Order: sequence, then C-alpha cells, then structure tokens
Amino acid sequence: MRQKPNRRSFLKKLGLGSVAATAVPFVVAEDSIAKASSPVDHNVSQSLAQQTGRSYNGFYKGEFLKRIAFPIGGLGAGMFCLEGTGAISHMSVRNKPEIFHEPGMFAALSIKGLSNGTKVIEGPSPDWKRFGQPDSGNGSGGTVYGLPRFHQAEFTARFPFASIDLADEDLPVKVNIKGWSPFIPTDADNSSLPSGALEYQFVNQGNQSIDAVFSFNSRNFLRSQETKGSIKKIANGFVLSNEELPDKPYLRGDFAIFTDQAGTVVDHCWFRGGWFDPLTSAWETIRNGSMKSTEPVESGAPGASLFVPFQLQPNERKTIRLMMAWYVPTSDIRMGEDGNVEEKCDPATGCCNTTSELGMGESEKPFTGANYKPWYANKFWDVYKAATYFQKNYNDLRAKSELFKDAFYASTLPAEVIEAVAANLTILKSPTVLRQFDGRLWNFEGCGDRSGCCHGSCTHVWNYAQAIPHLFPALERTLRHTEFCEDQNREGHQTFRAALPIRPVNHSFHAAADGQLGGIMKVYREWRISGDNEWLKKMYPMVKVSMDYCIRTWDPRNKGVVEEPHHNTYDIEFWGPDGMCTSFYLGALNAISQMGKFLSKDVSVYNTLFASGKKFSETELFDGEYFFQKIKVEGLNAPNPLEASKISYGGDYSAEAKALLEKEGPKYQYGTGCLSDGVLAGCAGWTNRSMCKKQKATLLRSISTT
Repeated sequence: MRQKPNRRSFLKKLGLGSVAATAVPFVVAEDSIAKASSPVDHNVSQSLAQQTGRSYNGFYKGEFLKRIAFPIGGLGAGMFCLEGTGAISHMSVRNKPEIFHEPGMFAALSIKGLSNGTKVIEGPSPDWKRFGQPDSGNGSGGTVYGLPRFHQAEFTARFPFASIDLADEDLPVKVNIKGWSPFIPTDADNSSLPSGALEYQFVNQGNQSIDAVFSFNSRNFLRSQETKGSIKKIANGFVLSNEELPDKPYLRGDFAIFTDQAGTVVDHCWFRGGWFDPLTSAWETIRNGSMKSTEPVESGAPGASLFVPFQLQPNERKTIRLMMAWYVPTSDIRMGEDGNVEEKCDPATGCCNTTSELGMGESEKPFTGANYKPWYANKFWDVYKAATYFQKNYNDLRAKSELFKDAFYASTLPAEVIEAVAANLTILKSPTVLRQFDGRLWNFEGCGDRSGCCHGSCTHVWNYAQAIPHLFPALERTLRHTEFCEDQNREGHQTFRAALPIRPVNHSFHAAADGQLGGIMKVYREWRISGDNEWLKKMYPMVKVSMDYCIRTWDPRNKGVVEEPHHNTYDIEFWGPDGMCTSFYLGALNAISQMGKFLSKDVSVYNTLFASGKKFSETELFDGEYFFQKIKVEGLNAPNPLEASKISYGGDYSAEAKALLEKEGPKYQYGTGCLSDGVLAGCAGWTNRSMCKKQKATLLRSISTT
C-alpha cells in the first residue's frame, strides 16, 4: 500500500460545519461517522465546539452570522432569503436568480415613551455588506444598513424553518423571528407554492406594560425603469406591483405582504420626493411610533408600510404572522436548440416525442408557450388567489412542514450528517430548481448571481441528487419522462441537457455516458420507490432503446466495459475503460436486467455483458487500492483524438497539446490516478449491493486519504 497524506486532521481544523446554513455542502470526517452508532444529541459536537465555539446543528452568532442566507419559497417558485441577522435579501422571484438583490424590505418595532425605543428588527449588518457590495462606495442607495437595530442575534436552522433570537439592552422585549415556507414530502404541489412567512414573536421581559407598533416596510422593488409601477390593496397589507409592456410581458409581477391581524393600518404610498425622501419620511413615521393610513395612488408609489399596534403586559407575548405571496406568471427564458419531431413515433416501440404520448396524466399535457412559465401560474389566476390559498391553508401547511422537520431532526444519524443534509435540502428552494407550467421539473446545475448556471437538468450532474426521488418521487419521475421522450431520439441518443420550455431537442453533440447510463439506473430506482408496474411497462421500451444505443456506441465489441471515447460529467471524453463510467454501465446493465426480468423480457445479453464487465473491472481496472482508467486510443471505432477533438468542449489541439498527445496520450485523462467519483454507480449499491463488495472499503479509504 502506498503511503498517502492524511486529510482527516486537516478537515477537522477547517471547521467546515460553520457554513452549512448557507446551503454550502461540506465534508464529513470518516472517523466521526464511524463513532456514531447510537442516537446522538444533534446539538453537541465536541470537536467543532472546541475549535469554533459552535456545535453542529447549534445556533450561529457573531462572526458565524455573516454569510447565512436561508431560502424561503416553493420548489421552482422563486425565493427570498432570511439572513442570519433577520435581514431579507437575495430576492429572486422573477423566475431567475437575483443573488445579492436587496429589496429594501425591513420590519421595525417602536415602543412608545422609550428613549432609543425604535429598532429595525434585525441584528447588526455585517461589514462586508456596507463596504464590499457593488455601489457601497457611493452610499449603498436604497438599503437600510444605517438604521438602528438590535445588538444581539442568534440564528438556528431547522429546515424548513429558521429561527432568529434578537435582544437589545435598550429594549425590555426579546424578539424571535421564525421564517418558513411549506415543505411536505410527497406533496409536491403544496411544496411548490410562491409563498413564505415570517412570524415575529415579542415577549415583554420588563416589569411594566408596553405600548408598541410593529411595522413592515418595503420599497417597490418590482418596478422597472421602463414602467410606472403601483402598490395595490390586499386585506391587512399591500401588493407591490409592476405592469407588463406589450413587447415585454415578463415585466409583470406582484408581491403581496399581509397579516392576519385585525386593525392593521396600511400606508400604500410613501412620501414621493427626490433623493432619499421616501425612506427618510417612512422612517420618521416609524421612529415616532405613529401609523399612517394612505390609500393607493395611480402610479409612482415608491414604497409601502403596514402597521400593527399592540400592548404587552409583563411576561406577556404576542406573535404577528407576516405572510408573503408572489406572482410572476411569465419570463423571457428560453434555452436549448430545437430538435425535430420524430414521425410515426410510438412509445410502445421505444420512440416518444412528448411526455403526453405516454399518457402519464392530465398535469403533463404539452406546454406550447415560447418561454418558460412557472407551474404556479397554472394553479393560480393571480397573486390574490395565491395569497388567499396560503392564508386559508396556513395552519395545515405549517403543521405538516413541522412534522417533516421533527421527524428529520429526530434521526439517529450523526449531527454532522444531519447538518450537511439539511444544508443541501435548501437548494431545492433556490432558483436552481424550476417547475414548468405543466408541472414538470427542470433544473440548473446551480445559480450564478443573475442567471442559472448550466441549463437542462443535466443528467450527469443530477445523477448525484438523491433527495427529490425519495421526498417527491412523482416529481422526480417527470425528469425521467423528459429524458426518455423529448431528449431521446429514435436511435437512442440522449441529449444530456433538456430544453426550456421542455420540447424535442437537438442531437448534434455527444451523449453523456454517465448521464445516460445513470438515467437507466434511475428508472429502476423510481420503479422500486413507486412500485408502479404500469409506469415501468410504459417506460421500458425507451429504456431498452437507450441501453442498446449505449452498447453500440461505447462497447461495440461487447466486452462489458465503456471503451470508446465517452463524454462525461467533467465536460470531456475519457478514452478507454475507466472505473467511473464503467460502473455506470454495469449498474445500467444490472438495472435493465432486473426490470426486463420482471416484465418477462429476454435479458440474457445484458446479463452476459454484466458478468464480463464485472470481471474485467475487478481484475483489470483495480490496483488493490482503487479503480483507475486504462487509456486506449488504438483499436477503436472512433477517429484519432485530433479529429475527435473537433466535437469537444476541450477544443482542438494546439501545437503544444499535440506534442503532449504524442508523449502522454489524449488530454484530460485520469489514467492511474484515484478519482473521487471512483466507482460511483456500481458500488454505490443502487442496483446490486453485493457488487464490488471487497473493493469498496479500500476504494473509500483511498479517496478519503488522497
């Protein structure tokens, strides 16, 4: 065994758990997991607490609050984020990411008769916001960083809930903010609502009664430079609104903010003036503990406020529910190259142009719009319908979301794992995930600041995702429908990036070996999770066409290994058999064998290839520690690497690259190196838990210490 540097102590020193609430995945030390074989206190992690002062699943405070942004919103419905201090940011409700978008939205508390008795209901603004954001050198216009706020803040994440405790020596009250949005496993529709809530609880810890006013305030962040904008009425609140233009329907948008408190007073129009007059005047009203009632104006309203007066006796508490719903029913988003609709296409023969041909339900009728429209625009006519639904079902949605939260955090998994999984679940509430008008899921690989990054529910990227198929299995199956219908042609070539709106797509580039083979495995997974045999019968013909294409394209000599150049998740092509993609091949062969056997199909060729490939992998691609790649250029059907590079993201070979090609072979190969993806599919146990059993342990050790 080769000596390898030990990374575990290095990882422990990093204290990576401190960033988990911002939806950033982190690495878990192997020996920490091994020790946790019994129920644990998820708020206790001694090593992390000793190094950073914070336990896994514990609260965040001080320096740890700086970068927390907890997404609130529905699956594919957009989001806003509740920061660790209580601030609202990353307002992304226009069907795309708008990271770092500060909407100028804030809550405030004013206690009458008390010096310094008015505060924004947030903790201190982090320095990076005041001095590091764009336009900060010019005063950060439109923000509220300079207004007085609470001095102490603690944030606790309990997905899908976030809780913030605020305190200040100037005030006799303690405040708790609880932010949440519905997240109910197996109920995809109620988990996809364009809505969220902030619950503000106030506790009088003094020995005298207090007379106070809660307010929630926002500029009209939806208004564009091309439109007038307006602020409309809704019961106990207001609606920030922007109209569409004839050539820009995507500018239309509404954002409702309202309470269930009788006696709520609403100012539908801040003072209209120059410079900072609107915010200055609004703050003057708040600071004085006043309430201003103003009817909507035709246009030009810069912002609005709602006020809830209340009194608290000593030790008394009050909770004010602030509900939000939004409605941006269209977009200017269209992605992917159009493909040809196959003629005389019949799913029974393995050809499927659109999901509707499968007869999978009314919700999946073809969507024929030119640009993306969100699913919620199919469910609700306008923002008032969305708001009414959320308010009417608030208690039920909250109780069911809390049921998931309680069950999840009651797990006996180690605290590190619970925090890591919860952090990654928040991605489902981000603009990474979209849900088309007909209800189908469509995803980016991630979010850029102003747009999604790498479109099309990329098959070899979403191979890694395991939450949706287990929490929302029906929604996950819509990804399989797209892959095997709109994204697969008659020959079985599958485009690994789906178009948006979802439609037949161009097939001019490589199929992705790991993505297409992984899709076959995922059909098997979805069948096992759902138990829907009729669904499997409908999907199997397309799965067989896909499997046979993979064999013809990457294993034409029937060795049981992926040998011909094969595009993969690294956006390159591997030449010759490798542990990573061959593991997907073996997993797919085993998966189709299991499905075909159930359906009484002849799967003998797949079983033979699986046996050959398993033997080859364990004897020819394993060095005693890990699986590697055997680079191969000669004896293939593919043209030489120079010719093949003309259709590759890696581009043509330069003179220097040609010299390296002659010396080392094709560029970007991993050869005898240890790849972290290892034997991602076959040994992961998706379809055959006994496969590679002996090699798995040494492989994991090699990856964790490389």
